[in-house]
Formats: sequence, C-alpha cells, structure tokens
Amino acid sequence: MKLFSYIVAHDYGFAPNPFYGYCTLATCKPQIRAKANIGDWIVGTGAKLKYALTGHLIYAMRVDEILSFNGYWNDRRFACKRPLLNGSLKQLYGDNIYLYKKGKWIQMDSHHSLPNGVPNPKNIARDISSDRMLISSRFVYFGSAAILIPKRFRPYKKTNEDLCCVRQGHRILSNDMATAFVGWLAEYDRWGLQGMPLEFSRHKKANA
Repeated sequence: MKLFSYIVAHDYGFAPNPFYGYCTLATCKPQIRAKANIGDWIVGTGAKLKYALTGHLIYAMRVDEILSFNGYWNDRRFACKRPLLNGSLKQLYGDNIYLYKKGKWIQMDSHHSLPNGVPNPKNIARDISSDRMLISSRFVYFGSAAILIPKRFRPYKKTNEDLCCVRQGHRILSNDMATAFVGWLAEYDRWGLQGMPLEFSRHKKANA
C-alpha cells in the first residue's frame, strides 16, 4: 500500500468529486492518477494561503476502482457526475467531462472549460495526460468541515516523514506513517460526505 498526499489548493467539489456515494479523482493531479493502484490511498490536505487550513484533512480516499475516461463516461453509475451548468452546485462541478470519440478528445462544458464554454486546451492536455480515473467507495470528505490531522502525522519536517506537503506537488508514503494514518482513519470511523466544498459558500448561487 502507498499513500499519496498533496495540498488541495482549490476545493470546488470537482477534484476530488465526493458526491453520489463515490469520491472520484477524474481530473487534475495526473501524476497521482498515473501511479496510484487499487488499495492505495489518496489524501488531500488544506491550503495555507487560500483557506488557512494547513495541517487539516480535506479528504482521504482508498482507490477501489480505476477506469479510463471512456469507461467513466459510459458507466451508468457516474452519469450523475456529468456536469449540468444550470443545475445545483453539485451538478455544476461534475467531473465526468471527457470522451474520446472518432479520434478526438471531447471536453464537456464544465469547470475546466473556458468561461464561454469553449474547450480549454491547457486543461485538456493536463487532464488527459493520464487516462485513468480513481474511484473510491471507502472515503471521507470534510471540505469546509476540515479537521486537524493529529500532530504525530504532521511534524512539519521537510522530509517524507511528514504526511503533509509544504508546497504544491505530492509525496508518496509507503512507510510506517502511511500504515499508521490509515489505521487512525479506521479508528476515527467517520466515512462518506461530512461537509461541503470550501468554495460552495462563496459561489454566487449560494449567495443569490
């Protein structure tokens, strides 16, 4: 088992998407999506500057399935994760946005498109660089209810002995700390959706 840890710089409920009974990482973080295998864990911690949540747990997910973009798009379980821009915030930030058809990548009008709905080449290039979607049914997502990670996991040394990254990128733990952290999650025993994404309360729909 490996544990991949990174800072969630922008928490829209898009990457990861914790809704409809599954936590999915279908866009962004292409290196993690390329390397993670079934049974590994992905952990997202809080951003210092934007959210003042250094050392807090945004989410943790065990990788239970891995699908291609087309596999994700065609799976009936995840049709609800296709974006609906005039729907609820959960629907607006749907992450099921790519389809490869007739030799061409299609990007749905979504959070990763340009403001006028035109496909965003930069996001397309980054997202499709790893044709792997990580899917979890064993996850906890806190978002705006982020909790402080126990101090024994965040000594803030600039080494891989610290669960939390100190800058953008990611680190991979496969040592005793990774095993201990997953054990702590099991003892904590809170799973599923525990809070809404941090950006939801800032959205114009929430303040209309």
